[in-house]
Amino acid sequence: MIYLELFLGFLKVGLFSFGGGYGAIPLIRDTVLSHGWLDEELLSYLIGVSESTPGPIMVNLATYVGHETAGVWGAAAATFAVVLPAFAIILLIAAVLKNFLKKRFPNAVLSGLKAGVVGVILATGAWMAFQCVLPASGFDWKALVLTVLLAAVMLVPRFTVKKKVPPILLILLAAALGVLFYGVY
Repeated sequence: MIYLELFLGFLKVGLFSFGGGYGAIPLIRDTVLSHGWLDEELLSYLIGVSESTPGPIMVNLATYVGHETAGVWGAAAATFAVVLPAFAIILLIAAVLKNFLKKRFPNAVLSGLKAGVVGVILATGAWMAFQCVLPASGFDWKALVLTVLLAAVMLVPRFTVKKKVPPILLILLAAALGVLFYGVY
């Protein structure tokens, strides 16, 4: 029964999430918490792991949640369910709707969706930062300092010398600072 619940829950995520993995995080969060599969803290950890491992974050997160909930078969059910809608839609678009997307109306609809997706991604980032700094156990000053440091490393070069910091460098720096802040002290 848990496999069917995982399949249907992540099928809903795959069907109704727009904008990629970051846009899907709120829907995944609602699905996972409403079923009681994980708590907020473990879900936050899994989101962090999903962001830092290779592959699409939505697929990684579905796999990790499925595995935590029901082992290997749970991971397979959740992963298959989350990619099934996108796979079917791409096949449909490639086969039938190729010429339809060249028209003005569908492009206008997709452009409108982009603005909504940006808002969802920003809200998700703010929620994750808030959860890190103010977890259920109380205020975490280390998480606040870590967040401010990483934001400075990312934003200062962008606005001063007009260069972006490579994401892999940010991931490695975040890992090193996490070990320093939480592993050593």
